[in-house]
Amino acid sequence: MAMATATAIQKLLPTDAEWPSALQDLSDPPEQLYLLGNADLLKAPQGLVAIVGTRNATSYGERVADSLGFAFAAAGVPVISGMARGIDAAAHRGTLRASGGLPGSGTLAVLGTGVDVPYPTGHRALHEAIATSGLVIAEQEPGSRAHQGSFPQRNRIIAALARLVIVVEAPHKSGAMNTVEHALGLNRAVAAVPGPIDSPQSAGANWLLGAGGQVVCGVEDALALMGVHASTLPPANDLEPVEADVLAGVPSGGAYLDEVAIATRLPVRQAGIVLTSLELKGRVWLGSDGRVSRRV
Repeated sequence: MAMATATAIQKLLPTDAEWPSALQDLSDPPEQLYLLGNADLLKAPQGLVAIVGTRNATSYGERVADSLGFAFAAAGVPVISGMARGIDAAAHRGTLRASGGLPGSGTLAVLGTGVDVPYPTGHRALHEAIATSGLVIAEQEPGSRAHQGSFPQRNRIIAALARLVIVVEAPHKSGAMNTVEHALGLNRAVAAVPGPIDSPQSAGANWLLGAGGQVVCGVEDALALMGVHASTLPPANDLEPVEADVLAGVPSGGAYLDEVAIATRLPVRQAGIVLTSLELKGRVWLGSDGRVSRRV
């Protein structure tokens, strides 16, 4: 196995002992892989779980993906996804939040670009975090940009490397459902989180459930499909009184920042600072739509 020591990029070939045997299940396996990060994650004894979904995720979908990623990492199961906006990014971030210092856990991102090219560009910090404590994988040469067809190619690698594929939110025609097609063709287990019947984001996931996919109605359902159980991480630091007050001001159904500020009688700026602290302590989820929810 050749290694570019200057950039820490590893090139892996099918003839290398480290080559993942699961890729040989593909009718068109990649001719090489480029790796950036902890390659040992490919050898996880219990296998990898893929968490995939739409880029246009709802706050509910992002929250669920984050919770699943966190739970699998806490249980020592690496999570693989595609580092796209929405569900993929939420799953990666949940995993990163839990995996620090836990042996064998972490997150893997398979890119449709070169391994050193963050995509989308707004995920540069996420790319760096995964490369530092997880693993970034690409079939394309380093420096390669996205092109038509690169993401379906990426999806087949995710499906092959995963033992289980979980769809959180996905329309009928989407990259996530393309990953499911590959997974079914490879006899991988597939599952989905049910969503509202009138939500376009959940149309593909709900269809999958009707077609025989395993249903994930909670974190324990997902963990059971991989044969593991929930693991309790050390509790977050004790909350400051103002943090406890603000957390109490977040209703079970979630709320926007200004609503929390009104409920807690705090200036909006101060409420925002406290909510950021609560997010860092793993107590709340700040959705991309600005809505604040308590973590599962």
